[in-house]
Amino acid sequence: MVRRDKTNYVIQSVAHSLDVLEQFFGEVDELGVTELSKRLKLHKNNVFRLLATLEARGYIEQNKSTENYRLGIKCLHLGHRYIHHMGLVRQARPILAEVAKKCRESAFVAIARRDGVVPLEAAEPDDRAVRITPPIGQTLPLHCTAIGKAHLAFDAEEQLMSMLPEQLRRYTEHTIVDRAVLLEQLHAVAREGYSVDNGEYFEDVASVAVPIRDYTRSVVGSLAVAGPAYRISGERINIELAPLILEAGRELSHRLGYNV
Repeated sequence: MVRRDKTNYVIQSVAHSLDVLEQFFGEVDELGVTELSKRLKLHKNNVFRLLATLEARGYIEQNKSTENYRLGIKCLHLGHRYIHHMGLVRQARPILAEVAKKCRESAFVAIARRDGVVPLEAAEPDDRAVRITPPIGQTLPLHCTAIGKAHLAFDAEEQLMSMLPEQLRRYTEHTIVDRAVLLEQLHAVAREGYSVDNGEYFEDVASVAVPIRDYTRSVVGSLAVAGPAYRISGERINIELAPLILEAGRELSHRLGYNV
């Protein structure tokens, strides 16, 4: 039996719908019907019908103030399902559970995005009355979180650093808002292999993070431990937490195919 090329089975309307979604994969956040029509070389009426269909299913939403369109919440849900099935989260779960058990603090993994860093999965200790619950799915700043600084310090092409604004936002009295000071700290992070946030984003919350690499040797995420600042002293970081999380980071990277 001769197999036909799968391109023979492509449904044009579905292809056009995907073309619409892919227009939002770049730097642009919102697009109007006219601009999409030009980009896709489709009639405005066709573009509007595609947008209406995608909007009805939650994959596109309209900004009522500008009347332009942007990606909808269903795209996030779809992305979460993909992340759930991909290696990072799946491989991280047992390691997070082990780290949380050993240090009796919350452990989590995160990935970098253009405007910040997003925790994806966490494990929390069972025997702590006071513990930190990582904000899963919430975008956190790069410059004042341990997970963000882990990405900044080990980003090979320094693309993330170039995206930081000249004036860094202050969240607490401990937030570093001077780019030169931050850069100096990131050099130290690169030497030591881990980053620290001591009440820089959330007051009285401290965390330690390491980068995660995959088989391409690229940084694909960060692994962190977080807890109340009064429990995570500099001495404890040096003696217990840094060695623990460095080893956990190496193990997770190894599971993702990274070899030193």
